[in-house]
Amino acid sequence: MSKDTRDRRGNPERRRPMKAGQEPARGADPRRAQPEATEIVYGLRASLAVFRRRPADIRRLAFARELRDELDDLPEWAADNRIDWRELPGIELDRLAQSSQHEGVVLTTAPRRWLKPKDLGNLLVERSGVAIALDRVRNPQNIGAVLRSAAFFGVDAALLGAPAPDPGLSPFALRVAEGGAEHVELSRTTDLAQTLASLRARGVKIIGGDSHADTSLGELEPVRPCVLVFGHEREGLGSRIRAECDQLVEIKGTGAVESLNVGVAAGIFMARVIPRPPAAARTSGGHLPARAARRP
Repeated sequence: MSKDTRDRRGNPERRRPMKAGQEPARGADPRRAQPEATEIVYGLRASLAVFRRRPADIRRLAFARELRDELDDLPEWAADNRIDWRELPGIELDRLAQSSQHEGVVLTTAPRRWLKPKDLGNLLVERSGVAIALDRVRNPQNIGAVLRSAAFFGVDAALLGAPAPDPGLSPFALRVAEGGAEHVELSRTTDLAQTLASLRARGVKIIGGDSHADTSLGELEPVRPCVLVFGHEREGLGSRIRAECDQLVEIKGTGAVESLNVGVAAGIFMARVIPRPPAAARTSGGHLPARAARRP
């Protein structure tokens, strides 16, 4: 005998007939696999850099037909590896990228991996390396420009600092970086001052760019390992960040304007602190992955 169930008014409850093949409604199965988190990367050089540096992270490829000859072996590689790829009109690429700045190619990728601040410290100490840190820099144009310069000059890592939620990288910043984000290790923190204090405790020198400092960049003696810190576009370095700097340094100018754009200033600092490698040691930054065997 079926159980008599009634609604709140005491009337017999009506049950909707199930469709063929439909399972009875039950609680969510915690074992059911969740959809994989993904990120969007767009722009020609940014997309090719992902292809060269971390092809296993590529999940989908979309591009404009007229761009195919500029994509190297990416479409063929995607087909060989059964990666979903499509030629799409510009309006569809705009929708996928949520931007018209995609330059005709959009990738969907697995989330990039971020170094924990502790691992960043290990890297800088072991390599006697250089990192760039950004204090509340929000403009994606500036972030992308800094990452492009960091890759050009051979900086080891970039540390993004901003209040919670964790600072990330927008697809537009990646496009402006022209692939530079794939050539530096990336780390992030919601308490940049505390992270810098931890790095200092490990012997990493913290050098802050400040338009009112007493020391000019020309007087700076390069030291390793170190972190070059640059502040908010309008406010500069926060007081807690300044307190963690071993040295504050300015770029001397004419005084006609108070300061440089943070992306420009960071590039000048990097050119001063990081010597260019010998010509024989310079590379184009990665090799295209071989066309892998077709997946079963």
